[in-house]
Amino acid sequence: MSEADFPKSFSGQVLSFGELLLRICPDANGGWLDAGQLPFYVGGAELNVASALALWGVPSKYFTALPENDLSAQIISYLNQKQIDTTAIQLTGDRMGLYFLTEGKDLKHHALIYDRANSSFASLQTGQIDWDNLLKEVSWFHFSAICPAISQNVADVCLEVLKAASDRNITISIDLNYRSKLWQYGKLPTEVMPELVSYCDLVMGNIWSAETMLNIPVIKNIHQIGTKDVYLSASRKTSETLLQQYPKCKMVTNTYRFDNINIIKYYTTLYQINQFHVSKEYETKKVIDRVGSGDCFMAGLIYGFYHQLNLQDKIEFATAAAFGKLLLKGDATTQTVTDIKHSLK
Repeated sequence: MSEADFPKSFSGQVLSFGELLLRICPDANGGWLDAGQLPFYVGGAELNVASALALWGVPSKYFTALPENDLSAQIISYLNQKQIDTTAIQLTGDRMGLYFLTEGKDLKHHALIYDRANSSFASLQTGQIDWDNLLKEVSWFHFSAICPAISQNVADVCLEVLKAASDRNITISIDLNYRSKLWQYGKLPTEVMPELVSYCDLVMGNIWSAETMLNIPVIKNIHQIGTKDVYLSASRKTSETLLQQYPKCKMVTNTYRFDNINIIKYYTTLYQINQFHVSKEYETKKVIDRVGSGDCFMAGLIYGFYHQLNLQDKIEFATAAAFGKLLLKGDATTQTVTDIKHSLK
């Protein structure tokens, strides 16, 4: 893909590739024990993207692997009701992945417990999927760094599908989600992620995930300086380096969320070949649910491509959507396009 071809519009499906998880949410004080019940949400980073896109009228397809049982059938029916194309879902393996996250906590805190070893998705193998058939109507392929963090065989499957998508000239995006608790199979992210990112047209994440996964350094005293100018400068430098090191990549976006004692601040950047865009900065005193905000941002960018918005409008729509998700419970957003456009005003 040449620079002139990107950004581009598209009319086919967006295929989001990743593990469906049930998020189970105990409260911090153990009240769930007396209540005899636990809140839960159907989620997973890539499903959150697929759900937002379907809600916003973008043709959305979802790939995951689930065991063939009644629970999976109910969940697939639930996704179909959301207008997500579930025909790519593989019924294989023995169990569905779970994770436990204490209500109100962040995925990066000790309150996160994974229970996804030997899940159907974690057990996927290369040569198992007919990618040519599955990618037929797809114009955009999205996945996250959570997938190759699960196991070596899933990392191998990621590489296999990226090659197949690239051969079909499908636009490929990645969210550089870093989950330290998942990288436990003997490989560092820097041993896996560079090869996968080499197939990507758009990289989303932040300056710290790029450092952890791609060895793109961030200045050591950045938090001590702590000004917005230095964060923006670091974002531009990281983005420029990433584009230099990964010729197929044409766009880099970075998100910033600072959780201070009295205020939460959120803003984002977008870089494409000497064009550097910064979003409006949002503030709130209270976050309802931190899960899924970045996924909502990614979906917002894809929505912008689908509707041929200009670069600044793309990042503003995506940022407003991501910030709005912080104020909603659950994994996937329930904001409509009208809601997001209203917040932009």
